Amino acid sequence: MVIATALGLVLSFTKARHLEGVGASRLGSVLLYVMVATIGMQMDLAAVLDNPILFLIGIIWILFHISLMLFVAWLIKAPFFYVAVGSQANIGGAASAPIVASAFDASLASVGVLLAVLGYALGTYGAYISGLIMQWMSS
Repeated sequence: MVIATALGLVLSFTKARHLEGVGASRLGSVLLYVMVATIGMQMDLAAVLDNPILFLIGIIWILFHISLMLFVAWLIKAPFFYVAVGSQANIGGAASAPIVASAFDASLASVGVLLAVLGYALGTYGAYISGLIMQWMSS
């Protein structure tokens, strides 16, 4: 995951970013919808009944996320668009952030992709560093 993230970030500074001229954005949008549909088809809603405490923990986690996002948005006076897309980029990632952004305006889908990729990059490296710190602390 770290290598794929680094490779994607490096390629974004090369001529590969000009693939938009050959329809990369349209193909990317189609593949995003396919990915969202694929993720949805793998859900097992009956699994919630197997361990309901995990469902409660998820609700608490999401409430904390919402509270933090709204507080930071109020603090920096961010438009609601950034709150909605930033939240979806954190939770759903690149699969759903562009869809939420395009709900505001079709031309904003790229902003959703950028926020999701930034979240992936920071999250990937942050998780790797956290893992190293926990490994160091346990030894």
